[in-house]
Amino acid sequence: MSSKVQRQQAIAKLIGKHSVTNQPQLVDLLAVDGIAATQATVSRDLEDLGAVKVRVPGGETVYAIPEYEPARLAPEDQLRRVMGEWVAEVKRSGDLVVLRTPPGCAHVVASALDRSGLEGVLGTVAGDDTLLCVAEEELGGEALAARLRDLAGLA
Repeated sequence: MSSKVQRQQAIAKLIGKHSVTNQPQLVDLLAVDGIAATQATVSRDLEDLGAVKVRVPGGETVYAIPEYEPARLAPEDQLRRVMGEWVAEVKRSGDLVVLRTPPGCAHVVASALDRSGLEGVLGTVAGDDTLLCVAEEELGGEALAARLRDLAGLA
C-alpha cells in the first residue's frame, strides 16, 4: 500500500516521463508501477499537485505540473525535452530573449528553465504562449538565444 505522498510523487514522475492525456491513462500507469488508485483519487491528487492541461504540438492536451519540486534542478535532458516539445521560436533583443510556445505552455517552459539553473539566465516571465528570459550581462542575449535554440532543437 502506498501513502498519499508516495502516490502523488509517482503521479508527478509519470507526468514528467509520459504524455498523459487523461485520468484513466494515469490510473493504468500507476497500476503498472504497482500502485492501485481510483480515478476519483487520481483526480484529487492532480488537483493537490496543481496539475494543468497544456496543449502540445499536434493539438493534443496533456497534464503538466508547472511547479513540481521547484527547489530541484531540472536535469539538462528534461530541459531539452521540454524545450524541444514546446518551444516554437526563439528571438532576442539586447539581453532579452523571447520564446514562443503553443497556447497555455509558456509557464511550463519557464518553470523548467527556472529550475534548470541554466547559466546566464537571470530569470523568466511567462504569459500564455510567450515567455521572456533575461540574460546575464556577461553572457548576453545573443549567446543565451543560441543556447536556448540549441536546447529546443531549432539551431
